[in-house]
Amino acid sequence: MAAPAHPLSHAPTLHLSDLAPRTVQSEIRAMTVACDTIGGVNLAQGVCDTDPPGIVAEGAQKAIRDGFNIYTRLDGIARLRQAIAAQLSRTHGLEVDPDREILITSGATGAFQAALSALLNPGDEVLLFEPFYGYHAGMLRGVRAVPVPVALDVPGQSESEWKLDPAAVRDALTPRTRAMIVCTPSNPAGKVFRRDELETLAALAEEFNLFILTDEIYEHFLYGDRRHLSPATLPGMRERTILISGFSKTFSITGWRIGYLVADARWIPSIGYFHDLLYVCAPAPLQQGVADGVERLPRIFYTQLAADHLAKRALLVDALRAAGLTPHVPDGAYYILADTGPLEGATTAEKARALLSRTGVASVAGSAFFRTGSAAGEGLLRFCFAKKDAELVEACRRLATLAG
Repeated sequence: MAAPAHPLSHAPTLHLSDLAPRTVQSEIRAMTVACDTIGGVNLAQGVCDTDPPGIVAEGAQKAIRDGFNIYTRLDGIARLRQAIAAQLSRTHGLEVDPDREILITSGATGAFQAALSALLNPGDEVLLFEPFYGYHAGMLRGVRAVPVPVALDVPGQSESEWKLDPAAVRDALTPRTRAMIVCTPSNPAGKVFRRDELETLAALAEEFNLFILTDEIYEHFLYGDRRHLSPATLPGMRERTILISGFSKTFSITGWRIGYLVADARWIPSIGYFHDLLYVCAPAPLQQGVADGVERLPRIFYTQLAADHLAKRALLVDALRAAGLTPHVPDGAYYILADTGPLEGATTAEKARALLSRTGVASVAGSAFFRTGSAAGEGLLRFCFAKKDAELVEACRRLATLAG
């Protein structure tokens, strides 16, 4: 009797290239690399290269010298959790248990990844509002969830606000919807969600039994009369909101990777489990430095932070207008979406590279923040203004050459 055929003997021949991953780096990272190659001014990536507060930097250095260099508990050091709890109480009126409801994470990105891993199943759908932060969509796909973009209404030339359409949100809901992501103030549009908009989303979350995952990392970057409101503070939302934030932007320490997550005590053990698997813990001495900042920096630090970035916003807005790249003026965060104006190229990605070639200023194609094939992102570029003044002035000088 002939030997049975090997189960793969009739399978099609596979080559190594067939097994290669299809995922590539983000357009943000690609533009940073392209900018570095020519020694340009990087307004693409939100690296926030202003100086960190001395209290924070000195606290981390002291912690290293004092021997705080080993693993912390998976939920982070107690004094940082306690400091965050106290700050949430002061600023939001939100009372949380630092021992059961706060997780210190490897940046807000680590918090987001761990929360998705803990709370979602493959095939679950999650709403996110367009224009959206590409990493949110990418991480959803990474856990085999399905990102479902819901377009915000594009502001007219006389408006700044990207408005929520409640009917569009309801139309996007299906039996597989598990959560929605609210980024406020938002990257890339700088939208600050209003109370009535958040109340609309909260009502839908209760009606359809959804989580709300928030990205509140830019909460201290607010302009004019805008005020930050966390969905966790709304009636009925405390249990179903996963509040995610961090210190990368506020303290200008994007490379430190110190974030945090606040959630009901029933969710923290599972989220902490996945964060431990991926990261073990956030860097121990850097947690100590951040704790010094949260404990000791006065309220004026945060108001001055917003005032400084308001001035930076004005500088870049004026430069973009003069260059023919009409900006949508943001209400929060530190990014500007601007029209591509006279730039050449068949796509916005090509126009971003044309701008870099002509001026040495890096931006990000607006298409990186919209669903594939969307026409809305093809006429926009994103610029970051969280830069040291001298570098931002130089970027504006270079942009002025477009007008000539």
